Amino acid sequence: MKGSAEKAIRKIFASTGLNIEKATDRKSVVSLIKKLHPYRIDKELVRFGANGDGGYLVPNDLEGISACFSPGVGAFSTFEEDCAKHGMQVYLADKSVDAPAIKNNQFHFIKKFIGTINNDDFITMDNWVNTSLNETDSDLLLQMDIEKYEYLSIINMSDALLDRCRILVIEFHYLHKLWNKEFFSMASAAFEKVLQNHTCIHIHANNYCGIIKTMAVEIPKVAEFTFIRNDRVKSKSPQTNFPHSLDFDNINDNATVLPKCWYENEFK
Repeated sequence: MKGSAEKAIRKIFASTGLNIEKATDRKSVVSLIKKLHPYRIDKELVRFGANGDGGYLVPNDLEGISACFSPGVGAFSTFEEDCAKHGMQVYLADKSVDAPAIKNNQFHFIKKFIGTINNDDFITMDNWVNTSLNETDSDLLLQMDIEKYEYLSIINMSDALLDRCRILVIEFHYLHKLWNKEFFSMASAAFEKVLQNHTCIHIHANNYCGIIKTMAVEIPKVAEFTFIRNDRVKSKSPQTNFPHSLDFDNINDNATVLPKCWYENEFK
């Protein structure tokens, strides 16, 4: 009877163009947030890029990183320019633009989106790295801002490539959709894969998008995460001071502060 009633309700909603989505239970959402709590480590954070959108915090552990891979090319390339200043070759990819905003001899651009297949429009992270570099064991920095395709792209990455990334700076989108069971399944798989061998050391909520509160859990729609590979960490303790002194709002309006549940154990 319950199944028949559910089907009838879904049919009514479908006729109006609406869909009923299965919700993620609160315990699962809170558990994932706790796993992502940032840690203070034995390396200070420094800012790469502009004091605003396009700038990110990275650990001061950059020596020996041979290249930065930066899928998603925006109006500014100041982050990538700072990587080049530190001796890295910088690889950029984006089908929606013709070139990076800044000309630099250390920049190498391909006009493709990052995805899960290889064709004229898309390229996988593994294929991109393998066709760009001769060496197969040097450490890399990955800075990714690809408007929700980060989840599948990370899941599709080989463990070997992910483990080559000493530092990961990833902007995760649509985090408020963690309450959608299907989205949660995809997003949590991506996060869990990163957390296998990396530690979260910073989160910055993008104030352009705001925060959604559901069942007393505040979730920024978009947030920038910084991870470091575990073998680079000698000591760590919970990081509870937010925002960081080097954090800047992405836009001048609607200042957003990272909710405490993302770095303190508010929920039992």
